[in-house]
Amino acid sequence: MGASDSINSPAPELLGSVHQISISKGGVPKLAVPEAWANPLGLEGDGHFHPQFHGGPTKALLLVSLEDLEALRADGYPVFPGALGENLTIRGIDFRKLRSGQRFVVGDAAIELTTLRQPCSALDVYNQSAGTPIQKRLYDAQAKAGDRSTPVWAAGGFYAAVVQRGLIHTGVTIALADHVV
Repeated sequence: MGASDSINSPAPELLGSVHQISISKGGVPKLAVPEAWANPLGLEGDGHFHPQFHGGPTKALLLVSLEDLEALRADGYPVFPGALGENLTIRGIDFRKLRSGQRFVVGDAAIELTTLRQPCSALDVYNQSAGTPIQKRLYDAQAKAGDRSTPVWAAGGFYAAVVQRGLIHTGVTIALADHVV
């Protein structure tokens, strides 16, 4: 490997794959589809019950970590890919390293992370078997204040804008755009 190869290689924590693509007419859970077209307002076929809070150009997509879902499940929350209302369930990316403004290439699309997702009461359906409300496991006062040192940073997901339309398939790579060759 030459010196230029290491410069163009993404940091391992910012390279992953799309485990599941999910859509719904609105609400949770969103259901798996094998592929979807991403456009500035989100995935084709996806809807939102509360468009004043979800969707639109700066919240076109919601990304959630598969590893975070698995940790929640291990702690007794009955969650699964799509359960938190995410459009893209991502495997292999350390969400604690995500920041607003980062651009990623995912399939044929390009996205830009905009803001942390603040979980709402729609996720109350997952609180019946665990002691702590799921919302507190996904978001806290530190995250709200922008403190990236909180252990729940981006655990509830990250919203993204679609900056380049494109087709996204289950299993495609997602990589920090600055490192894509």
